[in-house]
Amino acid sequence: MVGITKHFSNVVANDSIDFTLHKGEVHGLLGENGAGKSTLMNILYGLYKPDSGEIYFEGRRVYINSPRDAIRLGIGRVPQIPELVESLTVAENLAMLLPGLTMGRRLDYVKEVAERYGISLDLDALVCNLSFGEKHKIELIKGIMRGSKVLILDESTTMLSPREIDSLFGCISKMRDEGRGIVFVSHRIPEVLRIADRITILRKGRRIASVMRNEVDEHELVRLMIGTDIDKSIAKDKVSLGEEILRVEDLHVLDDIGGEAVKGVSFSIRRGEIFGIAGVAGNGQRELVEAITGLRDIEKGRILIKGKELSSPRCFRLYGSHIPDERIGLGVLPSLTVLENIALIFYKSFSNNGFIRFNDLRSYARRLIETYGVVTPSLEILAGKLSGGNIARLILARELSADKDLIVAFHPTFGLDVASASMIRRLILELRRKSAILLVSEDLDEILQLSDRIAVMYGGRFIGVMDSDEVDLEKIGLMMGGVVAS
Repeated sequence: MVGITKHFSNVVANDSIDFTLHKGEVHGLLGENGAGKSTLMNILYGLYKPDSGEIYFEGRRVYINSPRDAIRLGIGRVPQIPELVESLTVAENLAMLLPGLTMGRRLDYVKEVAERYGISLDLDALVCNLSFGEKHKIELIKGIMRGSKVLILDESTTMLSPREIDSLFGCISKMRDEGRGIVFVSHRIPEVLRIADRITILRKGRRIASVMRNEVDEHELVRLMIGTDIDKSIAKDKVSLGEEILRVEDLHVLDDIGGEAVKGVSFSIRRGEIFGIAGVAGNGQRELVEAITGLRDIEKGRILIKGKELSSPRCFRLYGSHIPDERIGLGVLPSLTVLENIALIFYKSFSNNGFIRFNDLRSYARRLIETYGVVTPSLEILAGKLSGGNIARLILARELSADKDLIVAFHPTFGLDVASASMIRRLILELRRKSAILLVSEDLDEILQLSDRIAVMYGGRFIGVMDSDEVDLEKIGLMMGGVVAS
């Protein structure tokens, strides 16, 4: 890619960027949210057309006008947000890539590819019942099955456990040994240093540097990404506990196909406390969060917020804020503007006799955008046009500024760069002074860094609840695999 430039309105997303990838190479692509990483890769995959610049593939100039053109060349992509048919099974989603074969032969081929690369799949599972991490596995298989010579991996480790990350890196290493070129887009610097051969850093739409892995360390990469050094240490001060805000009693919740996803979970959280839930995706965390936020029916048990039994999402919204992991749909409505998405929970505060004071609302929205660093050309742009990281910041700006008694945060820093993640974690710690916080995350460092108490969820149950000063990463990792540590 030579001299790639792309504008969105008055925002320069890519500014004359050069990028190369060799056969048998893992090339790490780093940068803050809004640095231009996704735009550059979307151009390579044919989702966007560059305003200027050239693309060369295997020594000849090519014109990639659509994903179909990219796939024909041998360029595949594992998107940050999986693009699957939710109503079909895993097998049915993958079988669509193999027209002309009987279903039996298609399934045999899928199983052979999954086994060859060490990827575990439940072929009979409905995609709508899978976790984010499990859906990413399907997208990875799709890229392999298409015979991609180049595979773009966009934030593919964010929702995986340490064991699953090890498995993914084994798969990447195998693809590299086979001569495939891998673009590894990530905000996790230690992982990039672990798997990449070469690293390119983008900042504010420009290429800052391309370096070999053995030429830099974590500190230097942070400086190149941010433009300055950043203090990632977070002090967790002692906070006096207040009254009980959330109580969950013997909760039983079904999944989408009628199986029991949450099996008799009980816990409580007081004001001034962060209660962290760790666990591998698919062990009931999603159903638990949906029940607490009023988005899923309860089969048995009770949920009380400030002593009042929860009966609907409206009841939850009276006392709680929700940061969902499903950012498109649950977090933002992509067909609404940035301003309209902010107004979803604030419009009553800016209304008189049924009329919204839009000037006041816009001023408030601008303050939120500035405080949380949402990169957007205007408040009137559709939220769906923002990058994944900026959609996350928009949700956080709206939900964390709502001043509620309870905050339910499901993967709050997923997809955020190191500076943004550090800022959000500090803010969550500050908010615990006046709120109760339920933190659900598969980022074990985040759980250990922020939580006052930690529960490990496995098979729909809590198999251990402990104070944060009693645990370490290895102990929680074992419990996430179902091993009850003594």
